Amino acid sequence: MKIENVSDLRVLVHTARGGTLTAAAHALGITPAAASATLKRVEAQLGARLFERSTRAMRLTPQGQTLLDYAVRAFELLDEGESQVTADRGGLVGTLRVASPSDLTRSTLLPWFDEFLALHAGVQLSLSVGDRPLDVMRDEVDVALRYGALADSRLVARPFAMTNPVLTASPDYLRRHGAPRVPQDLVQHNCLTFNRSGRRHRVWRFGLNGQWSEVRVNGNRSVDDASLAREWTVAGYGISLKSALDVREDVRQGRLVRLLPEWETEPYPLHALLPSGRFVPARVRAFVDFLAVKFEALTAEA
Repeated sequence: MKIENVSDLRVLVHTARGGTLTAAAHALGITPAAASATLKRVEAQLGARLFERSTRAMRLTPQGQTLLDYAVRAFELLDEGESQVTADRGGLVGTLRVASPSDLTRSTLLPWFDEFLALHAGVQLSLSVGDRPLDVMRDEVDVALRYGALADSRLVARPFAMTNPVLTASPDYLRRHGAPRVPQDLVQHNCLTFNRSGRRHRVWRFGLNGQWSEVRVNGNRSVDDASLAREWTVAGYGISLKSALDVREDVRQGRLVRLLPEWETEPYPLHALLPSGRFVPARVRAFVDFLAVKFEALTAEA
């Protein structure tokens, strides 16, 4: 048998996203019993089990994952088609769902978002700001801006900029504690460290003339929000190692001083991540192209 009502697949999509039928029911505005009945009906029509049930969560079966991928793509195509049919003069329309790092958003992206929305009045922005890794395939995100190497083969990465972390401190901190002359001096300083995926990043790497060394740093403050780490550094609480993009304006305005500029740090690429194989709406393509031009100009200024 074939699926009789394609809209029933929305229960599949929202159950996969929320992990439970209750979450799916809440997202769709129906009762959990109705969501459960709909899912059972789809499974019966297909003759396949789409989820492994447990008391805590619902896990997709291989067949469920296959159907989910196609269902998500189908609904995105329908939404895009409806938007284009109702759009005035063929302009870009619809909701643009973006995830971006906290500090990059505040230091660089906010005025660019404003400019893009001013250019495309039919687009609405739904912005998720944070430094914790997001599941681009599962969460409701069209494009995620992320630092670091691409690790998920299910994603397509468009490079925006290649930057390097830079070591900075405030003039006030340097007056009170002095400046490190070599990376090993950092063990005598209060270093503001960053948490990634629940792990404190305390090993900083530096290179000079092709020779690399590692320094295990420590300090009285650690955080998983890069924006707060920058604010602490500006306030004089310690030394931080952050993307040059995030601190460029603070350095330019004298709020931060770059330290050990002759030493290299490992490249830190910035990408736009999109799910591989998923239909990319025109508004998303236009937004990524817009950001690529902005970052190219920004890199040329450096």
